[in-house]
Amino acid sequence: MLWFYKMENKYGKYAIPNLTRYLIICYAVGYALELSAGLGGTMAAGFLSYMTLDVAAILHGQIWRLVTWLLIPPGAPSIFILITLYCYYRIGNMLESTWGTFRYNVFMFSGVIFTILGAFVLYLLLAVMGRNIWATVPLESLSAMTSYMFSTYYVSMSIFLAFAITFPDIQMLFMFVIPIKTKILGGIYVLMMIYQIMQTFRYSGMLMGIATAVVIGFSLLNVLVFFIITRKSFRTPSQIKRQKAYQKHVVKMKKLTRHKCAICGRTEETDPDEQFRFCSKCEGNYEYCSKHIYTHAHVKNGQ
Repeated sequence: MLWFYKMENKYGKYAIPNLTRYLIICYAVGYALELSAGLGGTMAAGFLSYMTLDVAAILHGQIWRLVTWLLIPPGAPSIFILITLYCYYRIGNMLESTWGTFRYNVFMFSGVIFTILGAFVLYLLLAVMGRNIWATVPLESLSAMTSYMFSTYYVSMSIFLAFAITFPDIQMLFMFVIPIKTKILGGIYVLMMIYQIMQTFRYSGMLMGIATAVVIGFSLLNVLVFFIITRKSFRTPSQIKRQKAYQKHVVKMKKLTRHKCAICGRTEETDPDEQFRFCSKCEGNYEYCSKHIYTHAHVKNGQ
């Protein structure tokens, strides 16, 4: 973890605060373009087709697709989507405040990078397997068809899974009705994604099944890698709470006085220039100030 600390010390000042807000903005722009295209906006429809993570097009010079795919919305806009985005915004801010801005930036940008890497891996698989399975379909068409599978949906899902790992015992409302802990809800979502992959293999064939597995796997790879890298330094909220309590205890212990008069209660805190002495004739550890060291009654047998 030493290299990670060095990165944080060196580049932490460049971290983007409130990064979840910009992800939500990408959603909003994407849905605006989608609605415009649905209402007959041919220009908006053309923009969407030129924004997907199409590796074949990227290799032909359309490098802006490495960024613009973040504007591809996952599904049609609805009230449910708006509520979900609000939840992602809240949990993203909670993660940032818990981890720190730099680590949250690393987590988010690694998710984007792994998704792009997954697109290139899928392109290579299409180049190899497509010849045997869909030999009549050009590679460019396969790449364009699967490029729409890459969107910010799984980037947002990685935020929730990270939240479930960080705050496993917080209760949320599943389907807005059933109270359930986030660790259980996270497990349900993982099982749902596995089921989605299996169903794709069953009903859409091997190639689309592999494509779905690559999209989901690489898009969520940042969750696994980030927690493996930071497992020694990662602290859950309960650990942070215990550490703060320990630090308060240490501060309190530091404030405890080492010298205190058994008669008047003076300490080195109240009288910094006072000198304290132990009495050799008293039975026990009794300490006195200069005023009472010679005038006190000696303690015998605790009396």
